[in-house]
Amino acid sequence: MVHVVHSFEMGGLQNGLLNLLDGLPAQRYRHAVVSLTSLSGFERRLRRDDVRFYALHKPAGLGLATHAALWRLLRRLRPALVHTRNIAALEMQAVAWAAGVPARVHGEHGWDVHDPSGQLARYRRWRRLMRPFVQQYVALSEHIADYLAAPVGVPRQRIRQIYNGVDTTRFAPAEGQSSSERGPFEPGRHFVVGTVGRLEPIKDQLTLARAFVAALQQRPDLKDRLRLVLVGDGQLRGAIEQVLREGEAESMVWMAGSRDDVPALLRGLDLFVLPSLAEGISNTILEAMACGLPVLATDVGGNGELVQPGVTGTLVPAADPAAMARALIAYADDPARGRREGQAGRLRAETAFGLQAMTGAYQALYDALLARHAGQRTAVANG
Repeated sequence: MVHVVHSFEMGGLQNGLLNLLDGLPAQRYRHAVVSLTSLSGFERRLRRDDVRFYALHKPAGLGLATHAALWRLLRRLRPALVHTRNIAALEMQAVAWAAGVPARVHGEHGWDVHDPSGQLARYRRWRRLMRPFVQQYVALSEHIADYLAAPVGVPRQRIRQIYNGVDTTRFAPAEGQSSSERGPFEPGRHFVVGTVGRLEPIKDQLTLARAFVAALQQRPDLKDRLRLVLVGDGQLRGAIEQVLREGEAESMVWMAGSRDDVPALLRGLDLFVLPSLAEGISNTILEAMACGLPVLATDVGGNGELVQPGVTGTLVPAADPAAMARALIAYADDPARGRREGQAGRLRAETAFGLQAMTGAYQALYDALLARHAGQRTAVANG
């Protein structure tokens, strides 16, 4: 089978795909991954060595040459199934149909950066236009499933909701695991809050920076104890640094940049914060829960399906630094509450969001589609 994505850089979608490929039985399926644009080296994190990766180097715009290149590649590979992901790759469902691929799946992982709430009419029209080419949809959250069923008009029987899974062995609490990483901050002395993700507008770490500064201004006594860790890099870095500089909080923040040791960094936190403007199902929330952390997240997308307020964490409105600041202060004042919620989050990650559950759901979906189109598959193979 062939998996088609717009790009293969570090990100939640790509990480989820690698987890899926590692988990599916190698003797049952052969895989290829096609990036319509480029590869970044992130694919080297895949543990198995039998998956082929292709980059088609699509330029900005329509890029009809890329459509032709994918058609030729599919005709050469003769896959039984093509799985595209997100709206940037949706049009390749038509290419897969034209190439004679028998089984076609499209996954909706979250909103496009230009359509953070799924409201753009042209994107809805595009999804409706591509709907006849897609045999089965995968929605990563109930929120997305409802969107596909109502505004887009996909019949419910063609939508399968499958949550992302998290590796609860790699992402686990600090006790009995590899050492945690707190950068310049000291365990026992500092209460460390942090986030992990690309520093991009959709992730809105600016709101977290503003909330952190506001918390310190409202409660000057926390300046000796409250600390912030930002893991990731991107276009917001300069704006974040300016907010911290103007708030005289630079010395209380560690901007760790892009890192490969995310589990250790998460284990160094006391509270995980996700300030995003939009989400599908957040891998970083699941990873934080698996590490035994309470989660403070914005109430967008599928976040409310992961975070149970008062049980595993707290939800606040998006782009509301004041509400986030109040929540930061509340957690800093009551570390025992955070530990209780973190323990509940760990249990929820283990029981509801393990990798085995995700992999099993995808395997069942793939097997059903392949069985349904077995005759076409033989015809394509002999074509």
